[in-house]
Amino acid sequence: MDKNDYETVTADGKTEPEKEMVKDGSICGFDNLHSLLQASLGPQNFQEVSRLLLGLNCGRVLQCLALPEPAKALSSKHDFDLQAFSFQAEHESLREPRIVRVGIIQNSIALPTTTPLLDQKRAIFKKLTPIIEAAGTSGVNVLCLQEAWTMPFAFCTREKKWCEFAESIDGESTQFLQDFARKYNMVIISPILERDVKHGETIWNTAVIIGNHGNIIGKHRKNHIPRVGDFNESTYYMEGNTGHPVFETAYGKIAVNICYGRHHPLNWLAFGLNGAEIVFNPSATVGELSEPMWPIEARNAAIANSYFVCSINRVGTEIFPNPFTSGDGKPEHSDFGHFYGSSHISAPDSSCTPSLARQRDGLMISDMDLNLCRQLKDKWGFRMTARYETYLDLLARFLKPDFEPQVIPDPLLHKN
Repeated sequence: MDKNDYETVTADGKTEPEKEMVKDGSICGFDNLHSLLQASLGPQNFQEVSRLLLGLNCGRVLQCLALPEPAKALSSKHDFDLQAFSFQAEHESLREPRIVRVGIIQNSIALPTTTPLLDQKRAIFKKLTPIIEAAGTSGVNVLCLQEAWTMPFAFCTREKKWCEFAESIDGESTQFLQDFARKYNMVIISPILERDVKHGETIWNTAVIIGNHGNIIGKHRKNHIPRVGDFNESTYYMEGNTGHPVFETAYGKIAVNICYGRHHPLNWLAFGLNGAEIVFNPSATVGELSEPMWPIEARNAAIANSYFVCSINRVGTEIFPNPFTSGDGKPEHSDFGHFYGSSHISAPDSSCTPSLARQRDGLMISDMDLNLCRQLKDKWGFRMTARYETYLDLLARFLKPDFEPQVIPDPLLHKN
């Protein structure tokens, strides 16, 4: 592509390639950055760039994982991106490897937002069935769906009719997934809009943790609620009240840091202090707002807290019947923007997978040796070298109305 192709600026201030990227969701026609680089660079240059962008797992290039033919056939038939990788740990003399196979799903909605709500929900169930089946037939032990997976991400509209999607934690979506959990001996994390009937029908943004026997292990409610641009989520629910729970499952200790919580380092820290080995981050975020942050925050959390992080973003552009504004000076519009998918998995040794497609449904599968978590704790000693007592003192002082920042001015700063 000629350089001038990148410099045609339209009336709205966007270049033509930018407008095309927003239109079809791709990056110059490619599913993701990794495939663009692979097509653009020679093999040796691509290998070196990949090393810098994705890191090395225990000093080695992250290995692809072979999947069974039925899973690949489902991917081909239903046109969803399917990728699989294996994170290794160093061999230990006193512990056997602790291999867990994890799956994460990203998807677009199945029907327009103008169709009856029940039809939309049932269509999502139907659409996700082959993707969940692909995970199950691949031997996935722990599967996580995207934030508010049963519905369009309607929280920009501030219209209360979307509250109809809210359900109890043992509602229809949980029952739907319990069958898969029992069938495939699989733990499933189901982020839904929860209706808390016992507390005045309060609504929460909640992740339900379904055990591998189909039982409900517990739930976690979203800790941090955005009030950024179109993300007016406090119209529907407020900050959660479940703390930072870690769920001990048949396949390890897992936690769920829902969406906006990924911008808060102390939120990540708290799950680590409670012993998480894998933290899932089901999200819904658009390119104009957050895409430069997306490859960084979760990977940094994995490094800082010595656990695996699974980042999930929904995909596609969801158009709503009534235009809305968000008090930011922009003209009224009918959609959030493009949810850019790009789901990926990060390891505590700073390695990570390539991303799923930016414009297609997808399933990412990863084997991860949980022994790597302790190995990185031993190597870097972050828990031992942290100064929690000094942070505690600062936070305690910060919360007081008469807090004074610890600032030492230069005595000559304001002299003439």
